[in-house]
Amino acid sequence: MKQSMFSGGRRDALRFLSAAAAAGAWPAAWGQETFPAKPIRVIVPFAPGGAIDVAVRAMTEKVSLEIGQPVVVDAKPGAGTIVGADAAAKAAPDGYTVLVTTSSTTINNAGAYKKLPYDPATSFAPVTMVSLGSVMFAGPATAPYGNLKEFAAWAKAQNRPITFGSWGKGSSGHLFGELLRTRYGLNMQHVPYKGDVQALTDVRGGVLDTTFSSPVSARPLVRANYIKGLGMTGPRRSGGMPELQTFGEQGFAGFELAGYVAVYVPAGTPKPVIERLNKAFVAAIRMPEVSQRLVDQGQDPIASTPEELAEVYKRDAPQWLALMKAAGVEPE
Repeated sequence: MKQSMFSGGRRDALRFLSAAAAAGAWPAAWGQETFPAKPIRVIVPFAPGGAIDVAVRAMTEKVSLEIGQPVVVDAKPGAGTIVGADAAAKAAPDGYTVLVTTSSTTINNAGAYKKLPYDPATSFAPVTMVSLGSVMFAGPATAPYGNLKEFAAWAKAQNRPITFGSWGKGSSGHLFGELLRTRYGLNMQHVPYKGDVQALTDVRGGVLDTTFSSPVSARPLVRANYIKGLGMTGPRRSGGMPELQTFGEQGFAGFELAGYVAVYVPAGTPKPVIERLNKAFVAAIRMPEVSQRLVDQGQDPIASTPEELAEVYKRDAPQWLALMKAAGVEPE
């Protein structure tokens, strides 16, 4: 009897292994059971030392402790996040290559370029949101206005275009400026910069009337009374500058959109692997020291499920792309 049972069990096992191998199920199942079995590479498509890079490094230190494997940050800046995003999109979908980037990669680039080496909608699988990023609108400290309504009244009284800076054509700062111009009938002219630091310097020096900027860049100048914060975009006040009212609180509708930082893996990554990564990254984001580091870098922590991130993309992408079209941003 024992011999018969053993023989039958062996035949059953062999049939299972043959079927699994034929279907490609065995390698996937094995990978899921052992994940992660080696270091994970996190691609950040921004220069080292920037706000996103600093926040990601703080987060991945905790992720490494959570999963028991080294997590190596690989900074790949270039071409408006395209270089890093393309590298992630072409990586093996096994969970060992992760992309942490802003919504520019999956939304803005779709409207700014005719052809991308990756598909913003299908090349990546969502893991979790990391944070929301508001944008500050600022003017000189000596300006005769102190809020958005006073600025709008002042701008309408001038006999010239009012200049506003941003960190580049098609950026969220550019789009918010165009929205302010068209919706509220203001004569405003966009001045693109390579970054927001120089634009802030020019506002302080009186070369530029106003600018949109990340809170982390503008905050020291506001608190030193070198420039004046007029309003913050986004659905709620920024954790880094809670004293500054949002556009919505000041009666300026349409500025509730916020860019975000999120975690992705290449499309086709097995769901159990995504769930394991989600658990690790969400745990890291919710740690007080990581949350504070995000706030210090001008981001508001907001962990999510993969499904919630997918819904945010579906909701926000059409609105951002409509803003780009209205702003006259032509794909290059």
